[in-house]
Order: sequence, then structure tokens, then C-alpha cells
Amino acid sequence: LNYSINEDYQDEICNASTLLHFSKISSPLFYSVVAVLSLLGNILVVVIVLKYEKVKNLTNALILNLAVSDLLFATALPFWAYYHVWGWAFGERACKLVSFVFNVGFYSSGLLLIAMTAQRHAAVLNPLSGLVLAAGVYSVLASILIWTTSVLVAVPALVLTAVVEQSGKSHCEYDDSASSLWGIYQQNVLFVLISGVFLFCYSQILCRLLRPSARRRKNRTLKLIFTLMLLFFVGWAPYNVALFLKSLRFWSQTPMHSVTLARQCASHNLLDFTFHISRLLAFSHCCLNPVFYVLVGSKFKRHLKKMMGCWRDSDGRGAYGQRGRLVITSLSSGDDLCV
Repeated sequence: LNYSINEDYQDEICNASTLLHFSKISSPLFYSVVAVLSLLGNILVVVIVLKYEKVKNLTNALILNLAVSDLLFATALPFWAYYHVWGWAFGERACKLVSFVFNVGFYSSGLLLIAMTAQRHAAVLNPLSGLVLAAGVYSVLASILIWTTSVLVAVPALVLTAVVEQSGKSHCEYDDSASSLWGIYQQNVLFVLISGVFLFCYSQILCRLLRPSARRRKNRTLKLIFTLMLLFFVGWAPYNVALFLKSLRFWSQTPMHSVTLARQCASHNLLDFTFHISRLLAFSHCCLNPVFYVLVGSKFKRHLKKMMGCWRDSDGRGAYGQRGRLVITSLSSGDDLCV
């Protein structure tokens, strides 16, 4: 979502044509690629969970909800891709709806990452706790709570966004500075909250895994945890810092002498460029989540291979496949047959 800052006078002095040209090329291309990858990856996760896993289990329910959340987030990206080139051309109702869906996907993804991290923390430190063994109605209640909170937090985007005509181009954004600040600080608060949960939970998990009594597979788990934390902070920290620094412009919109304003051009253009790059990295999370939170697990790899085997053996060669051998799985394992 874009945050409006009345900087027409600054733009006349600070030549931002290079950034605008770069944005018109990079944003549509990047958002389109991310949207396609996210749709493929998250739909695959949804299919695997529904076909091979028990959805009533809290862990699987959170994974399924995260995939749905990322799908919601990704559906808005094609609209932003078009918007960065030609401006907003879909009307005010679509502006409000797309902004709302985008924010619901954004906030639900963050809340689901918090829940998944807390459950992973409980699974390592207290495997018999209720958070680990929760299923059935508790999974439903957790899902309802997360989605209800996400919808409520996203309501301001539905109410306060509007189509604004500026410099002969339509913009879909918050309609005033106060609304823009609200949206910015909401995102900053969510980032701080997730960061706190990540640091607290994963630091304790790492301390437990570094004990001599830990299992031999701890090296692989340590690498995964380090990758998750690095991915999160590299993706979201620069974006939130740049977003916060841009918000400071709302507090200093007093008229300036042209010489003073010209001195600020270099820092403003650098911040705008940094914000643009960091936003691209941050928004790519919707296609990276299914890879790092789901498909790296050995269980989901088995499900993926099994499903690909079913597809391969149903392409007209019969149940015996290319090598003439019948493809079945153990009935005792509870897995589906490829027939």
C-alpha cells in the first residue's frame, strides 16, 4: 500500500525521474514473478495439507492458514504491478477492496508466524504442553482468532483509502497524512512484535539444541532456524526502518527555502530508493514462506514426491508406470494409494 506525502514542491526541485523510471520497470516485473511463484507454491501447500494431513491438528491448521494468507497477499500484487506503471485505473471501490485484502493477508501472515514460532518453541521446550497437542476445536478457535484480528486491523485500509488525483495520475492511497501515519505505525508495531517473539523463542530453542544431550539432527535444525531468522530480518528490517524514516516527513511539512530543500534532495532520493528495494524484498515473503516453513520438512517432501509420483503414473502409462512396476504404499502407514 502506498502512503501519500504531499511532496510535489520537493519533486520539482529533487529530480526523482531515475527512481520513477526504475520503479516502473522493476516493480511490475518483480511483483508479477512473486505473484506467480506464490500462487504455485501456496496452492501446492494447500493441496498437500488437505490430501495427506489432518487439518484438525493445530500445526497443520496454521500451515494451511499461512498458505491461504499468502495467497490473499499475492492476489493484490498484480494490481500494484499495473498501478506502478499506469496509475490506478480500477475505481475507488476496487482501491478499497484490494487494499483491504492486501492488508488482511499481510497482518494474518504476521500473526500466523507468531503462532507457529510460539508452537515450535513449546514443542522443543515442553513437548507435552497443550499448545503442542492442541487439535480439533482449539485449531478452529485459533484460526478464527487470528483471522478476526487481521480483519479488524485491516479495516482502516478499507475505510481510509481513496483514489487521489495527483499530477494527472490516479493514486490508490490513504487520503491524508494522519491515515498514512496510522498505516505505517501499524506495520512497524507488527514487525517489532514478530521480532520480539522470534528472538525470544528461537534464542531459547537454540540454547536447548546446543546442549550435549540434543539429538544428532540438531545441525540441520540449527541451519533451518538461522535461515528463517536471517530471511525474516533481511526481508523486513530494512523495509520497516525505511518506512519509519519516510513517516518522519509527515511531521516536517513546513515550507522550506529552496536552498535548504535542495540540500535534502540527496538524502530523500536515497531513502526513496532504499524504500523501493526493501519493499520488493519484503513483499517476496509470500512466495518464500511455503519453501522455508513447509516444503523443507522431510514429511512434506515425502508427500510432494508421492503426489508427483501419482501424477507421473496417471499420464496414460497405467498403474505400473514407466518402469513397469506397480506403485503402491503401505496400508499400515495410512497413506493414500496411487491408483
